[in-house]
Amino acid sequence: MGRLIRILALVSAGVLGLSACGTSTSSGKIGGTVHILGTWTGTEKDSFDAVMKPFTDQTGVKISFEATRDLDAILQTKIAAGNPPDVTGAPGVGTLIKLARAGKLVALDDKLDVSQLNANYGADWINLGKIDNKLYTLYAWAALKGLIWYDPKAFQAKGYQVPKTWDELIALQNKIKSDGGKPWCVALESKAASGWPGSDWHKEIVLSQSGTTVYDNWWQGKQKWTSPEIKQAWTTWGQILGSADSNVYGGKQYMVSTTFGDGGQGLFTSPPKCYMFNQGSFITSFFDAYTPKPTAGTDYAVFPLPDVNTANAGAHVVAGDAFVITKDTPQARALLKYLATAEAQDIWVKRGGGKIAINKQVSLSDYPDAISKSLAQVVVDTKIARYDAGDLMPSDMQAAYWAAVLKFVTDQSKLDAILAELDKTQATAYASP
Repeated sequence: MGRLIRILALVSAGVLGLSACGTSTSSGKIGGTVHILGTWTGTEKDSFDAVMKPFTDQTGVKISFEATRDLDAILQTKIAAGNPPDVTGAPGVGTLIKLARAGKLVALDDKLDVSQLNANYGADWINLGKIDNKLYTLYAWAALKGLIWYDPKAFQAKGYQVPKTWDELIALQNKIKSDGGKPWCVALESKAASGWPGSDWHKEIVLSQSGTTVYDNWWQGKQKWTSPEIKQAWTTWGQILGSADSNVYGGKQYMVSTTFGDGGQGLFTSPPKCYMFNQGSFITSFFDAYTPKPTAGTDYAVFPLPDVNTANAGAHVVAGDAFVITKDTPQARALLKYLATAEAQDIWVKRGGGKIAINKQVSLSDYPDAISKSLAQVVVDTKIARYDAGDLMPSDMQAAYWAAVLKFVTDQSKLDAILAELDKTQATAYASP
C-alpha cells in the first residue's frame, strides 16, 4: 500500500505550547444539523457534548451523534447505501485510505484555514492527516498509551515502590504475588473492537524493546508477525500475564469478559483485587464514572511503562481523536474549523478524562490536576513517539490483531499458530485498494 502518511515523530514541545491565548473560530449563524458518527458513550460523550455546546450557541448547528464500536464497518455500509454521516470521528487509517482513493472523503486543504492550522499545530499532527499529499483528517486531541495506573495508598500500605526500570517492574509483580496479591488487572472487552487494550501492551513493548525501524516496518506490513522481534514482544507480555495468567486478577475469563473501562475497578477495592492497570490517558474519564468516584492524586496515580530496552529510552505510543468529512456540508466544514481551535480543545482538557490538546495555544495550566498536567508534560518530553500501530494498519489486519490478543490470553502456548495466522492476513491486507 503506497502510504504517504508520515509516522508521528514528535519533537520535544511539538504538541503543547505554554501560552494561554485562545483562538475562537465562529462561522456565524448557519443553523441546520451536523450528523456525526463516532465511538464515544457515557462520560466521554458527556465531555464531547460540552465541547459542542459553544459551537451550537455560536452557529445554531444542532448535533446528531451516533455511537458505535464497529465504526469502520458501519461507515462503509452507510457510504455504500448513499447515506454517509457528515463527519466521522474517525475510521482506521486503512479504511481512510481506501475511502479517500475512492473519492468518498472530502479533502480539507481548502475547507480549513491551513495557515492557522500550521501556526497552531505541530507539523507531524498535520502530516499524519494526509493521504497522497492531501489533508483529509483533523486531529483534535492526543492520548498517551503505555501508562500504569495504581492506588498510591495501596502501594504505601505494602511498602511498594514505583518501578523505574523493567527489571524493577518484574521484581514488583513477583513481590505482589509473594505477598498473596494479584499484580495486574487486564480488561479486553470492547464489543466489536474487543482485544485492542491488549494490543496496547504489545505495541508499546515492540517500540520500547526493538525500536522505531522494527515498529515502522511492522505496521507497514514489511516485517512478519513471526519475526523474532514481534514474537519476542508477545512473549514479554506473556511474562507480565504469567503462566496460565497467574499474575492477573480473575484470569483469562475476567480479561475477555470485562469491559476495558471497568478494568481499573479492582485498584479501588479493599483489599485491592489488583495493584496495577495499564491503560491510556483517556481512562480517567471512566474512573470518574466509578462509584465511589476515585480522586486523582489521592486514590490513583500513574507512571509510564518502564523502558524494556534502555537503548529506546523515553519511547511512547500515542493516539489521537481524529475527524473526517464524509459528506460535504456547511455544517460539517464549520464543525471541523471549530474542533481545530484552542477554544474547543480546551473544554475537554479542563474537564479531565486524559485528553491532551494538540492545538499549541492550550496552556498547561488548564489541565485540571497534577496527573493530567504530568501526562501532558510526558507528551512534551517524549523522546521517541510513534502513532498507534494498530490504528495505522489496514482494517483487516487491525481486526486480526485484536482477535489474536484474545486467542493469546486464552492460551499462550498457541502463540506460533496465532502468529502464522497473522502472517497470512498480512499477505492479503496490504494489497492496494
